[in-house]
Amino acid sequence: MKRRQCFITESQYKNTLVYFAGEESYWRHHAMKADSPEQENALKARRIQRSTLEALVIQYTAGEAIDSLRPQLDKVIVSYEHYQSALATYENIANISPLNIDDYPYQFEEFVQVVSLCMLHRNDLLSRFVRLFDQAGYAGEDTLYEDLLRPCLPERHDVDKWHHAVYTPLIRAIYSESKSEASQLLKQYCNEWYPAFEQAPWHDSHLDGEEGSYFGYWAFEAAAVAFLYGIDDREVEHMVYPRDLLEYARNYKE
Repeated sequence: MKRRQCFITESQYKNTLVYFAGEESYWRHHAMKADSPEQENALKARRIQRSTLEALVIQYTAGEAIDSLRPQLDKVIVSYEHYQSALATYENIANISPLNIDDYPYQFEEFVQVVSLCMLHRNDLLSRFVRLFDQAGYAGEDTLYEDLLRPCLPERHDVDKWHHAVYTPLIRAIYSESKSEASQLLKQYCNEWYPAFEQAPWHDSHLDGEEGSYFGYWAFEAAAVAFLYGIDDREVEHMVYPRDLLEYARNYKE
């Protein structure tokens, strides 16, 4: 195992991956406590969706080849679509967002992580994923939201406001007129990233050892910004920066 972060062990990786792989089958045959069948379906769909994403991320953390991860994005996007559909039925809101990205920074982080993983030249999946949030009214509300999409999707919005202060250095890096300043802002963002998400459910999960829920700490959006806007990232050495994912995107050929 050529792990990309030091916290994961081979036994933890194998056991966690088996757990994630069995989530969908388990909830197909087991009940979950809920107030209604509609709520139960939504809760189950969210669990399956999270496991699908975390299974992909932990494989990246453990050092699996990126070529093997790229096709798994299909299943990740489908899991979000299924969850949105179940949540819409439960809440009786047809265009409800699967994530509350304006109120909770860690849910916005989940959104930009998935968007950034689609930089593995999966624009077909990017448009499907973003549609779930655009139709919920999030289009044109956040600078980073739009700037991650603009190079790949047509007719995006130009907006100068954002929901969460943690992303300020990354946004400033995009708009900096100085290449060296953009590089330093990218570095600053990575240095500040992990402490900024102390309220996230995955924060400090590596401290729980073999039985914990750690699957990896990755600022995928930092690499996406460097890729999309040509920012020099040679001075970025933080462990949360997925450098080889960026190199894969830069060197990808059909």
